[in-house]
Amino acid sequence: MKTSISQAIILHHTNYGEADRIVTFLTPDHGRLKGFARAARKSRKRFGAALEPFAEVQLHWSARSSGDLISLRDAELVNLRSGLRRDLETLTLASYGCELTEVLFDESGVGVEVFQLLRAFLDHLDNEGYSVEARLLLEIRMLSLSGYLPHLQHCADCFGPLPSGPVGFSAAADGSLCPACDGGRSVLKVDRMTLGTFGRIMQTPLTSFADFKLSLRSRQEGQTLLNDALQCHLHRPLKSLEFLNRFSPEETS
Repeated sequence: MKTSISQAIILHHTNYGEADRIVTFLTPDHGRLKGFARAARKSRKRFGAALEPFAEVQLHWSARSSGDLISLRDAELVNLRSGLRRDLETLTLASYGCELTEVLFDESGVGVEVFQLLRAFLDHLDNEGYSVEARLLLEIRMLSLSGYLPHLQHCADCFGPLPSGPVGFSAAADGSLCPACDGGRSVLKVDRMTLGTFGRIMQTPLTSFADFKLSLRSRQEGQTLLNDALQCHLHRPLKSLEFLNRFSPEETS
């Protein structure tokens, strides 16, 4: 039976039976996959700590004759990213990044750029820890890669310019709305400068997370805006999001 080998990021695992594990992981070339690791909780030689969430590994697997799960043969640990467990905030944000990736992209919609983005995000958290900026950068880039990024710097209806000051925004209406097109459809108001800030962020490299520092207003409005945008496209609630939202922008200013 042919064996495949690939880099992978472990998104999560579920214990099965007395010693086995079902593992969901992300690869740059094969997308998101789910595999069965027989005796993973007993075999130090084949798996060890390599199947822990957030770990970057070199995975060996083969297709099974039936069922959706592939058969994991062994895993070589590349980076455990132990720094992600330094505090609850960092751990929760890392979990959110993995869960968001799994829910926002199906197996066929995951490409190399998604893998590169998640890897850079986890590496940044591993080194620097939690920040609101890291969360917002991940969310807006994930929305862009999934094709769900709302219109930010022009009206979503008429594509005309936006006024200075507060601008109506509704993800259900595909983004920002000028006063003439709003008609009461906007669900929140976002300052024009905040929209400009996020527009400029989209011009930065996909894997860049260092040295971003947003104002308190941009962090607060950005979190509300991106939450509205994501809720339109997530097919189930994210378990990690309830905990993540307890860490407000004010607490990290």
